[in-house]
Amino acid sequence: MLNEQTSRSIGDIGEDYVCRHLSENGYEILCRNYTIKGGEIDIIARKENVVAFVEVKTRKTNAFTSGESALSYTKKKRLLMTANNYLHKNKIKAFCRFDLAVIHHINGRVVYFRYYRSAFNASIK
Repeated sequence: MLNEQTSRSIGDIGEDYVCRHLSENGYEILCRNYTIKGGEIDIIARKENVVAFVEVKTRKTNAFTSGESALSYTKKKRLLMTANNYLHKNKIKAFCRFDLAVIHHINGRVVYFRYYRSAFNASIK
């Protein structure tokens, strides 16, 4: 039942939507849910020589916190560490970008989508 959705199934709604959006705009999806100890990246996509590390925040329309506000300093540090691991492990040399996708849904149907290209960079303080 939709009322009994897990965090994972809610996250999948947003991630599936963002993957379709990226693919339709010429990106190749390299990886989903890349996880290491201490960090996870929802989507890693590539277009030409740009690798986009995408954090997806999926919320119900009446959520108390916005997806934008959920991208904390600590979360950014973990994303940077995880991205560095992915690049090193896969021997990738490319221009990198950290994007944020915010999705609102009602009963699994996406009703709002906002994509922030270069939402933050590696020089966060």
